[in-house]
Amino acid sequence: MTKEFDILVIGSGLGGLVSALVLAKEGLSVCILEKNNQFGGNLQTFSRRKLIFDTGVHYLGGLSEGQNLYKYFTYLGIMDELKLKKLSEDGFDRITFDGDETEYPHAQGYDNFVEQLSSHFPEEKENLERYVSEIRQVCDQFPRYNLVEGEKYSDDLLYINAAEFIKSITNNEKLQAVLAGSGFLYAGVESKTPLYVHALTVNSYIQSSYKCTDGGSQISKLIIRELRKYGAEIHKHAEVTDFCYDEEGVLYAVRTKNKKKYHARRFISNIEIRRTMELAGKDKFKKSFTHRVEDLTPTSSCFSIYLALKAGTVPYFNHNYYHYKSTDGVWAAGNYQKQDWPESYMLSCTPCRRNPRFAESFTAIAYMDFEEVQQWQETGNTVADPEDRGTAYENFKRKKAEMFVEFLEQKFPGLRENIEGIYTSTPLSYRDYIGSYRGNMYGYIKDSGNPLKSMISPKTKISNLFLTGQSVNMHGILGVTIGAFVTCSEILGKELVDERLKTVM
Repeated sequence: MTKEFDILVIGSGLGGLVSALVLAKEGLSVCILEKNNQFGGNLQTFSRRKLIFDTGVHYLGGLSEGQNLYKYFTYLGIMDELKLKKLSEDGFDRITFDGDETEYPHAQGYDNFVEQLSSHFPEEKENLERYVSEIRQVCDQFPRYNLVEGEKYSDDLLYINAAEFIKSITNNEKLQAVLAGSGFLYAGVESKTPLYVHALTVNSYIQSSYKCTDGGSQISKLIIRELRKYGAEIHKHAEVTDFCYDEEGVLYAVRTKNKKKYHARRFISNIEIRRTMELAGKDKFKKSFTHRVEDLTPTSSCFSIYLALKAGTVPYFNHNYYHYKSTDGVWAAGNYQKQDWPESYMLSCTPCRRNPRFAESFTAIAYMDFEEVQQWQETGNTVADPEDRGTAYENFKRKKAEMFVEFLEQKFPGLRENIEGIYTSTPLSYRDYIGSYRGNMYGYIKDSGNPLKSMISPKTKISNLFLTGQSVNMHGILGVTIGAFVTCSEILGKELVDERLKTVM
């Protein structure tokens, strides 16, 4: 007889893995299909020169005991075995600008956040206290942010613009830029990004900030270990190419690239929503819905540079840098002239295992338009399905890497001579490995002018097909985790999920 699963999950990004585990813990039979060689989506890592580089997870927030991500991971059974290093409490992020030697800190703990920035902006202390208070209030209103809190927010909250909110907090333009300085975390756009996106993103890092030692892939590995305890099947090199419907139009199976067929009662798509619609058949959805999705604007993509450093040459710093050429660039870093690229970067480093006073590697990320790599868009290159994009592409990457290192050297003089190896990823890398549309980092732009446009229900018009992941929910480790629980609530019922989460409250 053909095996039929209770739940089949397409894509093994964090949203799919968490959804699968929540449902498996309820006794449902679960199968996960992943097209790539490595599970985890943005949790993937790669190794060069025996060094581990993260592709997407550079640090995590809300992981101290009693905080929200800590509780979610505790429920999933992975918290106790995560290998973590806490970033500097007095400045886990440092915001810097060309021509200004000051490093403006984002500190852990609400009082400490205010205290550390007040040392640079003493006349702004009350405004900083108001900033912290108001972002906490925004977060407290969102469902599942505090695990089982009900839906409380008014739709009016969705229309508040983040940049306008920050301007209402202070007239000091440098402080405005500093407060918005970690906008790489959500690819902020001045005219569009809603306050709730800013608040939900930065608040958890202010609560606490950690790096995953040995890379973020440990999260997916721990979840997969738990899934196997509950009997889940997990298959890689299993790209879904077709949805199968019976004579009555009911989705009953999917077919993979290697011609295997997997039957299930319910399906969860953790892959890009546009791709989901293509596989399912656009005719299965309302035209108004497909038009709305196709009209969404993807967030910016990026170019990442990974530097293997010579041993004992570059001092380790236990924080991240967000650097901009000017304060004007904080909201406009995605808009650049090719000759001036990069306008900004996010930079993190990893301590050397033998001598932790020094860094063994740097990872730096800069915004990049997909148009810069569009001439190679018909190529696809992954470990599971390799393809040589050609000499012109390699030359493009080398040129961009050179420009990036030159920009980094302005902050770290002599860096070039301390580099042992340079590795890069482009918007095409993110598209091929993560499955994101045009390599976009964080799904689609959420617009405070039209917030409901980008809000997509995990339920679909196909009665047994559900959605999860950053293209339909919030992005980031916390956002995607919360979104997975929301998806599971549609299958199990909100009351049951609430009851389960109360066990870790």
